[in-house]
Amino acid sequence: MARSEELVKSRDQRLFERYYYWTEILRLRFDDAIAKLATEEFFISEGRVEQIIRRKIQEGAEVDGKRIKQPLFTGFRSVSRSQKTGREAKPAQRYESSIAYSGSLFP
Repeated sequence: MARSEELVKSRDQRLFERYYYWTEILRLRFDDAIAKLATEEFFISEGRVEQIIRRKIQEGAEVDGKRIKQPLFTGFRSVSRSQKTGREAKPAQRYESSIAYSGSLFP
């Protein structure tokens, strides 16, 4: 039996509304809100909850006419830093010490 597309869309919107409630109204931490939505309210995996929320934010979903403009959790960025600043992303540089390691914690 196939899932109804309308029911899935409705579930996703309700999940997003509950996410908004927990994080923006009650100021619950992101990870706690995801766990609560996954295990107590919607009974789906935390990864799936994150996917749905990420997609809804990228689509510009609203709750009572309000959007989540800048989510605090950086995993939801839709624009990379290099695109935002116009600079190319640089790989992380390793720290190379010119001081030889003596084995002691104190120099």
